[in-house]
Amino acid sequence: MTDDSLSIYVLSDSVGGTASNITNAALSQFPDVHCNFKTFSFIREKDQLMCILKKAQEANAVILHTFVEKELISTIHDFCFEHELTCFDILNPIIKEIRARTNIEPQFKPGAMHKLDEDYFDRIGAMEFAVTYDDGKDPKGFLEADIVILGISRTSKTPLSIYLANQNYKVANLPLMPESEIPKELWQVDPKKIVGLTNDESKLSSIRKERMISYGMNPDTPYSSKERIQKEIKYAEDLYKKLGCQIINVSNKSIEETAAIIVNSFAAQI
Repeated sequence: MTDDSLSIYVLSDSVGGTASNITNAALSQFPDVHCNFKTFSFIREKDQLMCILKKAQEANAVILHTFVEKELISTIHDFCFEHELTCFDILNPIIKEIRARTNIEPQFKPGAMHKLDEDYFDRIGAMEFAVTYDDGKDPKGFLEADIVILGISRTSKTPLSIYLANQNYKVANLPLMPESEIPKELWQVDPKKIVGLTNDESKLSSIRKERMISYGMNPDTPYSSKERIQKEIKYAEDLYKKLGCQIINVSNKSIEETAAIIVNSFAAQI
């Protein structure tokens, strides 16, 4: 069986985020594997489920599901058993164990995790905040933010801001260039709330060259030159020292790893 033949289907009676996250975590351990990964959300009817299962059979797909409705669970397990498909029930083994230990009956309510509660609206507000105050659009955002992220170009400021916003943190970020003027509001922010991102010279040069190529431009520009990058890195690191803020080198870190460092540091100060 070749890498290209791998298919994974995620089936859910809600958004499907739980099983998708688990699948992506597993796939991240196999960077060379090419996977036909599909998510089927809000499946509530048996006929709808059967159509998808037949497609999964044709693709010989691995199936992950998070159904809580008993008829749908029975349908998918019977189908997979009959057609020798691999199936993982993500939620119900855990639900059964919790019920056994607490003697409390579960609700078996589809989408219960995605209720529109206060936490949900706080997260939406944080996402809107991150978009509004991305790339230093309005320096006033620094004074209202839970976290302020600084960094030169291609240090993942924006995706990191959005990731943290999804964890309910209000994040503003500011791109740094030696020629730029630092907003006065930044000096009014508690240094414990500020995070300075940096990267290795060679890694930045490679990333910037790839970006130029994606735009159909010559990769060898002042933007990607090592001399320019050295100047930007020194400027940023000198600023971080003046601010007295936390510094993180993101060269070998994923967005999730960098966010975890920030959140853990932030929580330790509260």
